[in-house]
Amino acid sequence: MTPVSEIALWCVAFVGSHLIVSARVVRPRLIRAIGDQPYRGVYSLISLGTFIPMTVAFGRHKHAGAMLWYLRNFESARVLVWVAMALALILIAAGVVRPGPSAMVGRAENVPHGMQKITRHPTFAGISLFGLAHMLMNGWAGDLWFFGSFPALGILGGLHQDSRKLGEIGQSYREFKAATSFFPGLAILDGRQRLALADIPWFAIVIGIVLWIVLVIAHPYWFGGSPLG
Repeated sequence: MTPVSEIALWCVAFVGSHLIVSARVVRPRLIRAIGDQPYRGVYSLISLGTFIPMTVAFGRHKHAGAMLWYLRNFESARVLVWVAMALALILIAAGVVRPGPSAMVGRAENVPHGMQKITRHPTFAGISLFGLAHMLMNGWAGDLWFFGSFPALGILGGLHQDSRKLGEIGQSYREFKAATSFFPGLAILDGRQRLALADIPWFAIVIGIVLWIVLVIAHPYWFGGSPLG
């Protein structure tokens, strides 16, 4: 097996296992069979059981395969990645501080507020942006498989979660989905939402920026390479 094939195999296993275990048909059956908390434990074990080997494979074969593009010498590309990573970390922090639709089990909530006006899936959107930003700076085939698994999980996971919640909650979630967007800011740009000062996730912004600064400084020591060039 080639290095790129090894990375690709674990990437497919990582994304695919998430979607299968949480599928509308599989998830309820597993919960009925073993209970909600054990299901969460199984889900976490499967996630780690695929994510760790995927990361190890990438770590062993970084920059494997054909190089499809190289943008590290372009300052404008680096600045774009810095901004994208800051936004990604803010979105992920916002999703952790105030969970989105995944926490709306059985609730009849359909009025977006706060971060939900910006995106109904902040964590998925942040993970997607993280992967896309790294794909821009890592144009090798193996790297694209690894970092591409994050937007694949984020986009497919968001679509999958929407489908599942429509089945679980029904009309209330349908109204919530129609009033919001997955792509950050799209519902505001097209007039479906209006962002007030009280909606801005200040705490998540602070956490995201702090994490961004830490990662920029620590990146050469933890992951190799320097975001600063």
